[in-house]
Amino acid sequence: MARIAVFRGRDARLNKAIFWVLAKHGSLAIYDLWRKLRTQKDFAYIPYNTVNRRVRALEEHGYIEKTGERKTKTGFAAKLYELTARTYLALLLDKINLDEFVEKAPYDSVVTAMSAFIWSS
Repeated sequence: MARIAVFRGRDARLNKAIFWVLAKHGSLAIYDLWRKLRTQKDFAYIPYNTVNRRVRALEEHGYIEKTGERKTKTGFAAKLYELTARTYLALLLDKINLDEFVEKAPYDSVVTAMSAFIWSS
C-alpha cells in the first residue's frame, strides 16, 4: 500500500507524534509541544531543536499553521500552531485501506472521491 510522504522516511514517527499531540491538545507553542512529546516513552530524550525544525518544516509543507501568539513567562511572544485540514486528511488516508474503500464504499462516495482526486491533479 502506498504511504503518504509525510508518513515515510526518517521523520515519520516524529511527524505522526506531533500530529497526534496537536490533535489532542489543540493550539500549542513549540515549547509546549516539545514538553508533551517528552512525556511519551519513545520521545523522552528528543532535543528541542529537533522538534522546532520539524514543526517549521511541517508548516512550510502546509500541514501545520500558525494560529496566533501568546506571551511567555519571560515576556516574549511564542507562536501557536495547529493542524490544518490537509493534516486531518493525511491522517485519515493513512488509516483507510483504499482497496477496501473502493470495494465497499457506496457509489456516491466513490464518485465524490474520484472527482476530488481528479480536481486536485
